[in-house]
Amino acid sequence: MEDSSGSNPQSLGFTEKFKSWLSWSWAYVCFLWLGMVLVMVYVLWSPLKLHESLTSASVFLNTLTPKFYVALTGTSSLISGLILIFEWWYFRKYGTSFIEQVSAQCFRMQGVEKPVESLQRSRVQQVHLGDRKGTPYVLRHEPSAQDHQTFFTGDTQQLRPEDAVMQKAWRERNPQARIRAAYQAIELNHECAAAYVLLAEEEATTITEAERLFKKALTIAGKDINLLVYIKRRLAMCARKLGRIKEAVKMMRDLMKEFPLLGMLNIHENLLEALLELQAYADVQAVLAKYDDISLPKSATICYTSALLKARAVSDKFSPEAASRRGLSTAEMNAVEAIHRAVEFNPHVPKYLLEMKSLILPPEHILKRGDSEAVAYAFFHLQHWKRFFSTLFAPLGFFADKMESFMPSSFWHQLTRI
Repeated sequence: MEDSSGSNPQSLGFTEKFKSWLSWSWAYVCFLWLGMVLVMVYVLWSPLKLHESLTSASVFLNTLTPKFYVALTGTSSLISGLILIFEWWYFRKYGTSFIEQVSAQCFRMQGVEKPVESLQRSRVQQVHLGDRKGTPYVLRHEPSAQDHQTFFTGDTQQLRPEDAVMQKAWRERNPQARIRAAYQAIELNHECAAAYVLLAEEEATTITEAERLFKKALTIAGKDINLLVYIKRRLAMCARKLGRIKEAVKMMRDLMKEFPLLGMLNIHENLLEALLELQAYADVQAVLAKYDDISLPKSATICYTSALLKARAVSDKFSPEAASRRGLSTAEMNAVEAIHRAVEFNPHVPKYLLEMKSLILPPEHILKRGDSEAVAYAFFHLQHWKRFFSTLFAPLGFFADKMESFMPSSFWHQLTRI
């Protein structure tokens, strides 16, 4: 092991030297090539009568009429206009610039893409079900103790005795051991907010009891931003599950305004579910317009909520006979594309929405675009889809024929039989 580790710096140094030599030699090769071109032009100047060719070219340019320049300007303007129209159409259809997207793809091919962007399509999230709080909140690559320590204990250079106890508590795999460690931290300091958070997550058996513990933690959290955001988010979801939906929506909106840079916590997904419960569809659309960006990591909540709203918008006045005669309108095509994108993002969701697969409690950790995310989404959003199943029969049945090539046929055929 020592030999291999000792040889790594040498190999790296050789690689760097080789790269620098290549870059240095490439510059000299370019200068050499330019010199050869100049020498060839000098040698062939008389045999090829290059002087006469340049003279005839200058005469040709001098004899051009203004009509030529008008035609040239008009042609370039026409091409620019066509590019502008295509760019506008592409932006309206896909929500992003075609030129910008091509440039980004070129940068990715050249290795400029950041490492974190490669993880956008598949991420692990943690779902806490101690008080049935709702959709996922905290993005996690793996459920490590280090995540909990960083989030709840703050600066490790100023650890208090109770913080050290809580660090051990987050490492414990046994729930009872974690609870005992939390009580030990409270004995050391009655104002240990992280301990009350752990008790609310692990020991509380009802949402009311969890809410009481979270409120206790909020009063003693102090200026710890991580704890404040986490506790307020949990309190908002407690209010949602206890039926105080308007209060929960207000708490979520205030939290998003107070900490706008914490979009990674997915508070907007909890807000979408609460607004759907209130049937505030205009507000849902406003939230989607802000977060349903093509450059951001997607989720089943974002994709399927967008599909639900667009299908609902055309369901009331939809007529299969009229659509067969005139074709699909712009709104109907948008609905088709939204449904296509949703099923393409996570094809596991339709089976749970149609109750073709048994719906269970979501697992503690979910994988983006996987079956676990489908379970979590359907668990909290099935009721919102059921509210529109009766009005979605006609458009979804018609869309089935248009989308048979890339949609699970059982999804659409079974949907029209509910």
